[in-house]
Amino acid sequence: MRVAIVGATGAVGHELLKVLEGSSLQFDELLLFASPRSAGTQLTFKGQSLTVQVTPEGAIDADVILASAGGSISKALAPKWVEGGAVVIDNSSAFRYDADVPLVVPEVNGDAALGHKGIIANPNCTTAIAVVAVAPIHREYGVKRMIVSTYQATSGAGAKGMEELLEQTRAELNGEQAQASVFAHPIPFNVIPHIDSFQDNGYTKEEMKVAWETRKIIGDDSLKISCTAVRIPTLRTHSEAITLELERSATPGAVRELLAGAAGVEVRDNPEGKLYPMPLTASGKYDVEVGRIRESLVFDGGIDLFVAGDQLLKGAALNAVQIAEYLQQKGALKAKQRA
Repeated sequence: MRVAIVGATGAVGHELLKVLEGSSLQFDELLLFASPRSAGTQLTFKGQSLTVQVTPEGAIDADVILASAGGSISKALAPKWVEGGAVVIDNSSAFRYDADVPLVVPEVNGDAALGHKGIIANPNCTTAIAVVAVAPIHREYGVKRMIVSTYQATSGAGAKGMEELLEQTRAELNGEQAQASVFAHPIPFNVIPHIDSFQDNGYTKEEMKVAWETRKIIGDDSLKISCTAVRIPTLRTHSEAITLELERSATPGAVRELLAGAAGVEVRDNPEGKLYPMPLTASGKYDVEVGRIRESLVFDGGIDLFVAGDQLLKGAALNAVQIAEYLQQKGALKAKQRA
């Protein structure tokens, strides 16, 4: 069994290596690929030094390819990887909205992965974090409307986003003028309500991704969703304030109990003890933290909650590896015959 990572030297690529080290996925060989400028880089996996190769223009001799090199590369090369016999789990937005490509969060719709035609899409990081908490509530009570406000870390823009936060913060503290490059405006001591490009309806593409993808993963096109996505000056972990209007009324206690038994969720909800989800505690954690569970003051029987999840893990690398694990557990992932 051969696994390949395309985009191995990026922020998500590094997380993929870490997650694979502790994964239940059974494989014999790991191949690493990246752009020509990263070729020759040495990365460590389970104490062994592996050399990063240039991503080829054609097929890759692997059984599973975990792709995190950007939408344009995936769009151009993933079909060739599939023709070569690989299952591609793609972290970009290239295939998320294709009707015949499953968009999968294993805790929510793992079985959808079994119907793949070679490519399985990983959702947007903000969506993945939200649906882990919202899907159990939807199954039990039915969600009619979902209002989301996000607080997204700079790592959502990759390693360059984190570097810009650190560099600009140093500049600001030294009395220098911070120059924005990755983000639309300087990020230190600021929040920017602008992630991705603005659409004709006034929402950004990032905000619409949450709406489009949540409906597809949960499997309910009637769900009404509004999102406001905001970049904040933290390094990693996205947080979200979520308000839900429900088909059937729920109490905070019932929702708390429901989520305590939900896969991929850690309930942190004790305001008196100052216990609630935060990037400080959720960073590096596989589970999505959920707290501030309370009755909505807008929707009768509705629920408000706050979530925090490491978007480099559950929002990207961890979710991709979990999909591969799920396929293998179901007997749907086998090594090719090789000479």
